[in-house]
Amino acid sequence: MPIDRAVIGTRTPEHTVEVERGRLRFFALATGQDDPGYVDPAAAGAAGHRDLPVPPTFFFCLEMENPHRGDLLADLGVDPRTILHGGQSFEYHAMAYAGDRLTFSTEVTDVYAKKGGALEFVVRTTRVVRDGLPVATLKGTIVVRGGADRKTEAAA
Repeated sequence: MPIDRAVIGTRTPEHTVEVERGRLRFFALATGQDDPGYVDPAAAGAAGHRDLPVPPTFFFCLEMENPHRGDLLADLGVDPRTILHGGQSFEYHAMAYAGDRLTFSTEVTDVYAKKGGALEFVVRTTRVVRDGLPVATLKGTIVVRGGADRKTEAAA
């Protein structure tokens, strides 16, 4: 049975995280960032930032901290062994920094199938805000392999 398009509009509970300076440094070093403004607050200040800036893709790490992140797929009966990361995009509205409290709200914005239903796609859009103002919009696509066979196997 295919994923019901009625799931479009479903939201996961919001979650709020405080951006920690140590995690930003670790992420910058782990991803090979050589700009000192991402690891040294004085260098960040000299570059015009109020603290260490959040590297662009770090929002994905913070989004993953939502304790309800897997609820949607579980509610749909999707076996996590059948999913693939199908893509990620980011739209930036404002800079975020160490010490910021960011709130993430995620909604299913599309569901579609390809290859006769063998591949199903769930698109989720996450809005990131600080003090009620937009900081970033993340869009992620989850690919579910197996389509109709997945539901049949789960019932067996």
